[in-house]
Amino acid sequence: MIKPSENPDLWNFLDSLQYGDLLSGKVVAIERFGVFVDLDDGPGHPVLPGVGFITLPELSWRSFEDPSEIVQIGQSVSCMFLQFDTWNGEARLSLRETLPDPFQAVADSIRVGQELTTRVTKLLPFGVIVEISDGVEAVIHEKELIGEPATTAKQNGIKVGDDIAAVVLGLDRERRTVTLSQRQARTNLG
Repeated sequence: MIKPSENPDLWNFLDSLQYGDLLSGKVVAIERFGVFVDLDDGPGHPVLPGVGFITLPELSWRSFEDPSEIVQIGQSVSCMFLQFDTWNGEARLSLRETLPDPFQAVADSIRVGQELTTRVTKLLPFGVIVEISDGVEAVIHEKELIGEPATTAKQNGIKVGDDIAAVVLGLDRERRTVTLSQRQARTNLG
């Protein structure tokens, strides 16, 4: 824990920040749990690689396996300030909040009953995850997949990378979810 008395310049800087402030800096470390940013304005951190920190969910709207798919060490970034982490003495940041939300564009362009072409990105024990558009994914539950309701996607012959036609059953903007059914689709892309 960084105490205010040990580093008053850092504490004063972080305490002056407001939610929504835009901060710029360079990516200085990429870890499995997030990304450290050395901020252009403000003091250095006495222990951590940078005063700014971006958690994995705040890196991008789209899903990714490794943070280096989104940012690289040395890359300049502009991020939104979320909160002052008083335990670590760091600015929690969001890169994602500075980018357009692809879900809203998809939500504006689809309607219930519409048939979409989706691509399978992951097989789950209870269904599949499909990509509707770059950065927007949805789950098709096993009961909405073609085939026997009790079988898994793998047993139905579905593989990652397959194109699947699906009908939009529901759209929830607040929760950022789309409910889909392969069973109700008129086209079978396989």
